[in-house]
Amino acid sequence: MNELPRAFGNAVLSAHIRATPEDFFVEEMPSFAPSGEGEHLLLTIEKRGLNTAFVAKELAKWAGISEMGVSYAGLKDRNAVTRQWFSVHLPKKVAPDFAALQVEGLNVLEYTWHNRKLPRGALAGNRFVVALREVQGERDAIDARLAQIAARGIPNWFGEQRFGHGGGNIAKALAMFEGKRVKRDERSIYLSAARSELFNRVLAARVADDTWDKPLDGETWLLDGSRSVFGPEEFGDELARRLREFDIHPSGPLWGAGELRSTGEARRVELAALGDETALRLRVGLEAAELKQERRALRLKVAGLQWQWLDATSLQLAFALPPGSYATALLHELGETP
Repeated sequence: MNELPRAFGNAVLSAHIRATPEDFFVEEMPSFAPSGEGEHLLLTIEKRGLNTAFVAKELAKWAGISEMGVSYAGLKDRNAVTRQWFSVHLPKKVAPDFAALQVEGLNVLEYTWHNRKLPRGALAGNRFVVALREVQGERDAIDARLAQIAARGIPNWFGEQRFGHGGGNIAKALAMFEGKRVKRDERSIYLSAARSELFNRVLAARVADDTWDKPLDGETWLLDGSRSVFGPEEFGDELARRLREFDIHPSGPLWGAGELRSTGEARRVELAALGDETALRLRVGLEAAELKQERRALRLKVAGLQWQWLDATSLQLAFALPPGSYATALLHELGETP
């Protein structure tokens, strides 16, 4: 992330993050209410120091079912305290003995029944409480940067989680596109990494010229909180109002087969950012994989951003983000947080 440009200027702090799992708390915001009936046991689980896939395996063993019968809405960090939903398919509608679910770092907070398997992405967003430790930087400058973020939002970067250790998923995606055989789940990871890399390149160009939250000629717009895309169309007072109120956002390409929707200057910037040899190889690979052209918002609204200094060198942030966005994108605008 530190290689990407920052929307508001140079870093204003350096700090340590995740000194303990409790310093990074994430809670899912569900997008629906459970039905209270059905054959899927819906669990609200708090986990500490555990990754999501491991918890799903443990739930399958506990329930005596295959791993295919356990689902979750989203992946959550291991080095954190997280609260998230899991669904467990139990056709007999009898909950297993919760006393038998003995996994260190895992607690079932609530449970109910639901009539459907929990689908991936069934979230309204995520709430975060993040503590930065050993903060170095001028407090006034840090407070001013946070106020800018609250007012303007942030660039909607794909976080480093998408790219694997040391960013190695891009090289693996290129090898896959050149014929290397990979497992089915690996294929999905590498396709996502390739798309994310191309999107971040376009966003970096828009951040560099300070148009990540401003319109270009030929702009394609994304409706906030949805995948609805419209435009290009002439930018007038009504679009200006909607942009100012975070109802719409400029967008960038999630690469695939088909024509770019953007035109004019917006299209020129996108193609220029994706014109080197590596980008062209990624583009060809994604098109051959038959992914379709889609769009993603360039701008991200940070909801309910609040901050407080816990002591002279500890800063706590609380905020909410929509699904598919990354807390590391906010931290990047502040500075370096190894």
